Amino acid sequence: MTTKVDWMRGCATALVTPFRKDGSIDDECFRKLVKRQIKGGVKLLVPCGTTGESVTMSESERLLVIRMTVEVAQKHNAKVIAGTGSNNTAATIDFTRKAREAGADAALVVAPYYNKPTQEGMLAHFSEIARSVKGFSIMLYNVPSRTSSNISAETTLKLAEKHENIVATKEASGNYSQVMEILDKRPKNFKVFSGDDSSALPLIALGADGLVSVCSNEIPKETSKMVDYALDGSFRFARKIHYKILPLMEANFIESSPAPCKLVMKEMGLLDENLRLPLVPVTEAAIVKLKAVIKELKL
Repeated sequence: MTTKVDWMRGCATALVTPFRKDGSIDDECFRKLVKRQIKGGVKLLVPCGTTGESVTMSESERLLVIRMTVEVAQKHNAKVIAGTGSNNTAATIDFTRKAREAGADAALVVAPYYNKPTQEGMLAHFSEIARSVKGFSIMLYNVPSRTSSNISAETTLKLAEKHENIVATKEASGNYSQVMEILDKRPKNFKVFSGDDSSALPLIALGADGLVSVCSNEIPKETSKMVDYALDGSFRFARKIHYKILPLMEANFIESSPAPCKLVMKEMGLLDENLRLPLVPVTEAAIVKLKAVIKELKL
């Protein structure tokens, strides 16, 4: 039976990682951003995901970011779901163990990218990870647009039934039929999170448990309120916020994330717009569109 994880519900922020001009991690800025999240009502923090540019960070840097997140979270009764996945099963196991030792409450494990495993390969990969970190909660992360491979509903459900510590999935497939199959057939206690901001409201209406958000980096209060209203069944209020912030949800992906988000956050005075190659700052055309959204939402 799936382990019951009561705290895994609501709005989680896929944290950006602020860098200095020389490319180093701006630890002081990062701690401020995490505190801002908690102050804005976000109680689930996701460091070292796609939005955090984890694939361009060394292992020691990723551990630093996780430890900083844990340090702030533990002072404010928040939880940490650390990104630990890669396309190397052994390396994922090793780093997931290190994230647990660093104080993370759970791991977000992305589908293997580039290798394009079969569904049997997916089952073997995630099963090996789950067996190797027994007692540590795992959230699957399905994002075919990034990985070029899809964790099917059948595979997700098999993993949920087979391993009690595979407790959730972050679904960013954009395939509503697939997500609905998971929602309909999932075992008791298994959680489903939207991996797309704009899909959160409809998926929660279908029974999902929350959102792993990009736009909550910019507007944590509004995003967490929208999710909370939806989870409480107050859809009239949730819809009002959803349509208000929808332009920002969409603008964050007009170019490769998190570049648009970092431009907005720079304009808000929250960080310096530094990314690690191969990501680069957004184009002039994108800046015009993003600044229009900033003006519209009075950020």
